[in-house]
Amino acid sequence: MDDIELHGALIGQQGSRAALNTPVLVLDLDILDRNIAAMAVLAKAHGVTLRPHAKTHKSVDIAKRQLAAGAVGLCCAKIGEAEVLADGEITGLLITSPVSAPAAIVRLASLAKRSAGLIATVDNPAVVARIARALTDADASLDVMIDIDPGIRRTGVASPEAAVELAEAIAAAGNLRLRGVQYYCGMQQHVEDYAERRAAIVERTDYLQSVIAALTEAGHAPEIVSGSGTGTHRIDLDIGVFTELQTGSYALMDKQYLDCDLTGDATIPFAPSLGVDARVVSANHDALVTIDAGFKSLSTDGGVAVVTRGAPAETMFVFMGDEHAALIGPDIGSRLRPGDPVSLTVPHCDPTVNLYDHYHVVQGDTLVAIWPVSARGRAR
Repeated sequence: MDDIELHGALIGQQGSRAALNTPVLVLDLDILDRNIAAMAVLAKAHGVTLRPHAKTHKSVDIAKRQLAAGAVGLCCAKIGEAEVLADGEITGLLITSPVSAPAAIVRLASLAKRSAGLIATVDNPAVVARIARALTDADASLDVMIDIDPGIRRTGVASPEAAVELAEAIAAAGNLRLRGVQYYCGMQQHVEDYAERRAAIVERTDYLQSVIAALTEAGHAPEIVSGSGTGTHRIDLDIGVFTELQTGSYALMDKQYLDCDLTGDATIPFAPSLGVDARVVSANHDALVTIDAGFKSLSTDGGVAVVTRGAPAETMFVFMGDEHAALIGPDIGSRLRPGDPVSLTVPHCDPTVNLYDHYHVVQGDTLVAIWPVSARGRAR
């Protein structure tokens, strides 16, 4: 039985959150909208555009709310995500990972014909030539961005000279148009101390500016400088090199980002709109109860979940296998009984969302909608 069959009849019923089968992915609509509005206002105040990253939420419904708040488009990590969002009439898509596999390049050329404002990232002249040939076969054209390696050695050109060489290859292809550069400092996003994170970003931005200078001198000045993330958005806005932000997690939030000082003054600019609701399934020990959310319900790459309601704030969370976790605390076995609900803030929002088919959208304690995780599993 899927989520619609299980929970569709609960939509609009006062207090219906308490009747949800668990574990379940829950999205607080009011907090989501406040987060979306806060980032949109901040970007506008600094004169930059916002192209939020959909790899976080993988949702057409959330993307539409971000566009309505002023975003110029959405980012997608993979072409599969972009295809799903394009099918949902989301425009201005930027695919942030290079598309290089032969079958994927054919799909990219096809997507270019039907997705208004589509942009792809590239980091290799040979791949640029392959994309150009596929576009010729499809009678299509495509905007591209040069991906710059910020030091991760994951993707991106590795030097200013390589960026210029790639720009020349793009210029030589009649059906490609260079729009700018992409620069995402992923390693720095979760540095918890603001001053340490800022120092790292200042150093990395100096390198970015050297690449921009080389491209400009060669006649390929970037129109768009795209990048940043939730962890560094304030720093990047202050430095002022980026023309658009690719922030993603701000809309949902998770423990990893809540552990970071995002502003330099320890204020929390975005609240967790995302959570997982679970229930106690066993309570036979004084200091430990077992809940029904384990490895299959929560990501494990960002630490552990945090109990936000249903148990004391100091309660310790410990994974106990695929289906279960333990909540540990003084006398918790007498405070909580089997069937009692608990709510959790997730360790890392992106992979947690990818474990579920639907968001259960709530306002207060009432289920108001069920939204599909539209691009779940679209990793290719």
